[in-house]
Amino acid sequence: MTEANKFDAVLTWLRAGYPEGVPPKDYFPLLALLARTLDDDQITKAILTLVAEHGHEPVTEDRIQDAIAQVTNEAPNSEEINQVASRLAAVGWPLDSTVSV
Repeated sequence: MTEANKFDAVLTWLRAGYPEGVPPKDYFPLLALLARTLDDDQITKAILTLVAEHGHEPVTEDRIQDAIAQVTNEAPNSEEINQVASRLAAVGWPLDSTVSV
């Protein structure tokens, strides 16, 4: 699968799992899950796309990169990861950490 197709698949899962947008409490666990599948630039593009679609507070690339760095340095707890993973699994997100989209 091409990188573009992988990215589109991730966006499809995110839109299905969060049709009303991602609630703030799910940001960090979601970033931790996305980091298993996408690189930092792809995560930034995905978040900017979703934010634009749902009109949430302004989010900049710098804020997203800071959040990615925070997740990298201090991962969310397993309960938070499981909650977000379960929500995305319900719409087809592969839960294996070696995701092959």
